[in-house]
Amino acid sequence: MQRIVLASSNQGKLAEFNALLADSHVEVLPQAELGVEDAEETGLTFVENALLKARHAARATGLPALADDSGLCVAYLRGAPGLYSARYSGTHGDTAAHHARLLRELDGVPPEQRGAFFISVLALLRHADDPAPLITEGRWHGRILEAPRGTHGFGYDPLFLPHGQLLSSAELEPALKNRLSHRAQAMTQLHARIAEWRV
Repeated sequence: MQRIVLASSNQGKLAEFNALLADSHVEVLPQAELGVEDAEETGLTFVENALLKARHAARATGLPALADDSGLCVAYLRGAPGLYSARYSGTHGDTAAHHARLLRELDGVPPEQRGAFFISVLALLRHADDPAPLITEGRWHGRILEAPRGTHGFGYDPLFLPHGQLLSSAELEPALKNRLSHRAQAMTQLHARIAEWRV
């Protein structure tokens, strides 16, 4: 079985990756279990940050590394919170404050102008200096609700109504979310290309 370090300390992401990789022949080890701290995210795109995180984890452990960089992009806000989704309110991981800021900035904006998408970019490296990493991307489109709904998921899930759904991302059953989400889309593409990564 192939051992891979997951370059994330986000418990919500870890749970999703464990579910998405449950039927694979890959053993995913969270970087925290190997004593690796989060990399500094200095990239200007999701792709750059995913690569920074994967290279950091691979270099620290000597193992292949998988990293995800993801966020919420709101059209009315010109793509914000975007790269800064996890620290939108100024404090990393303060979900309530992030929600409050987003709702404040969209106050009075009608539903048809509240379009948004979640994006996930995955980067899989064989080693820290891999010149040809596998990179996949998934986007999950929808709109921002006027108030949070639901208790499943994490991050902005309670504020996100996916296209074609009557329930927010946080109201969907986790198994359904893991079939529809941006991360699931990116992981499906990764599964399809994993054979070339093993060469």
